Amino acid sequence: MHWTLSDLIADISQNACESGGTAVELLVDENESGLHFSVKDNGSGMSEAAVKQALDPFVTDRVKHPHRRIGLGLPFLVQTAEQSGGRWQVDSKLGVGTEVSAYFDSGNIDRPPVGDLPGMFRTLLFFPGPSEVLITRSGKRQYTIRKTELMAILGDCEDSQSLILAGQYIRSLEEVNSE
Repeated sequence: MHWTLSDLIADISQNACESGGTAVELLVDENESGLHFSVKDNGSGMSEAAVKQALDPFVTDRVKHPHRRIGLGLPFLVQTAEQSGGRWQVDSKLGVGTEVSAYFDSGNIDRPPVGDLPGMFRTLLFFPGPSEVLITRSGKRQYTIRKTELMAILGDCEDSQSLILAGQYIRSLEEVNSE
């Protein structure tokens, strides 16, 4: 189980970054009633059978992590959403990409806390893999961050100062765009 929704979103987003695609889009819509997120990639995608396997916690493709015998990203999503009165969906097409989305009701006592979304956004923006990452925040806070634009300003972000500046920038967007 993940401690926060940010951890869960990070896990799903990491899968998207490792899908072999060039772009990942993350939408986080948070308001008084709940939190909805979707992660979409243009990677290798999955067949219907592969999606069913990915939902089984005791099955892994053993490609990304050859020594693991289980894969828990999507099963944790399903478990967390269902146990907290939420919902989830996985849409994938082989050779086209995948979209994973979920909703978590704020009023449900079993919903995990949101966690550090700005910190997770920064990690996702500089995760190796896709050349384009687009993060859109809507609901309580509204802004969009594009990896290519951020890197044009900060450079390759391989030094700690660039990562610190990116983190400060994202946190400032959270403050400026709050209710």
